Amino acid sequence: MSAQLSEFARSLNVETAFTVLAVAKKLKAAGKDVVELEIGDSPFNSTASAIQSGLAAINDNQSHYCPSPGIPEFRESAAKFLKNEFSIPVTAENIAVGPGAKVFEQFFCEAFLGPGDGCLVFSPHFPTYLPNIQRRAARAVLKPLKQETQFRPQVSDIEDFLNNDPAPRAIFLNSPHNPTGGVTTEQDLRDIADLIRGRNVAVFSDEPYCHMIWKGRHDSLLAQPGMLDQCVAAYTFSKSYSMSGWRLGFCASSREIIDAIGKMINTTLSCTPPIVQLAGRAALERDSKERDETMLKFREKVMLLTHGLNNIEGFSALDPTATFYVFPGVKPICNRLKITSHGLALYFLEAADDKFGVACLGGECFGEAGGGFLRFSCAEPNDRLQQALDFIPVALSRQDRIDAWLKSHPEFCLKHEYV
Repeated sequence: MSAQLSEFARSLNVETAFTVLAVAKKLKAAGKDVVELEIGDSPFNSTASAIQSGLAAINDNQSHYCPSPGIPEFRESAAKFLKNEFSIPVTAENIAVGPGAKVFEQFFCEAFLGPGDGCLVFSPHFPTYLPNIQRRAARAVLKPLKQETQFRPQVSDIEDFLNNDPAPRAIFLNSPHNPTGGVTTEQDLRDIADLIRGRNVAVFSDEPYCHMIWKGRHDSLLAQPGMLDQCVAAYTFSKSYSMSGWRLGFCASSREIIDAIGKMINTTLSCTPPIVQLAGRAALERDSKERDETMLKFREKVMLLTHGLNNIEGFSALDPTATFYVFPGVKPICNRLKITSHGLALYFLEAADDKFGVACLGGECFGEAGGGFLRFSCAEPNDRLQQALDFIPVALSRQDRIDAWLKSHPEFCLKHEYV
C-alpha cells in the first residue's frame, strides 16, 4: 500500500491564474499568438535601483543566511516607508520580511486561528485565503462584495459577523481589492477599527496594490488607533516596483505579533535572501519617482481596457478606482450562450480562434460570488490590449465554435442563469 495523501492535500484549491498561465504558455510554445491578461504581473522592468543594488549584492557575496525577520537595514527602510507614505506608526521591530506577501496569509492564520474559529472573508476573494484558513481547520465565513456598491465591504457585514458568529476570530480585508478593484474608504476603516478595537479579533490587511489608487490616496487599517495590536498588514514589491520574480514582501504589526511571525519564518523559510532584501531596500529609498511614473502607465492601461470592454455589448465594468484589473460583468452574454464565465474565459483562450487567443479568468476563480464576471489584468502593452478588445466581439460571434467548445467541455455549460 502506498502512502495516502491527507484530506487537506487532496482537496487543496490553487490560484487558477497560474493554471491558466501554464495553458497560455503551452499554446504560445505551439505557435499560437496569445494576449496574456490572466495573471497580475507587470509588463515593465524592475525599477533601476533594485536591479543595480541586486547586482551589487551578488558581487559583494551577500549570499548567506540572515536574521529570520529580515536584515536590520531593510526593516528600517520598510518602517520609514510605511510611516512616510501611509502614516503608520511603526519602527524596524514592527516589520518582518518574506518572499512576497502571500506567505503572511498562512502565518496570520497560524497566529490567530484554531479549529472551529470563524474568519470573515469578503467574496469575490483572492484564491489563497481559503486554503490557509482550511489549514487551521477554521471556518471561512463569506460575505458578498457587490458591483452596485462598488465592491466595497459593508461594515454592517462585519458587525453581523462579530455579533452572531459563534466564534468570530479573524477578518481578511483586501484593499485595493483583487479581483474587483474596489477600495475600502478611510471612513470604512475608522468604522471597522471602532468595531473590533478591544475584541479578541485580528485582521489581515492585504495591501499589495497600495500605489495603484486612481482616485484619492491609499489608507491602511494599520494607521487607525490601536490597530497595531490587532492587525497584520502585508505589502509586496511585485506590483509597485515590478519585482514579482524577486519574491519579496513584508508585513507590519505589533512587536509581539512580529516576534511570533519571525519564529514561523525561522521554522519554515529560515530567511529571505539578503540579495533580494538589499534590492528591495534600494527600491524603497530611491525608486519612488520611477514607481509613480509606472503607476501612471498602469492607470492609462486600465482606462483603455475599461472603456474598450464597456463598448462591447453585454460587458459592464465600473470606472476604475484602483489596481490594474478590470472586472466586468458578463452575465447577459453567459446567460445567452449558456456558458459559465470561466468557460467563456477559456473559450477566448483555447477555442475562439486557431491562431489567436486572449487569456483572462472567470470570476468564479475568486469564489462563487464572482460568477458572471471576468477578470482582466492589464499586464500587456497597449497595442496588445487593443488587439484583445478587437478580438472579443469576433469571438462572441462565432456560435459554431462556442457550441463545439461546450460540447467538448460540458463542465462549462451554465446550469442556472446568473442573476
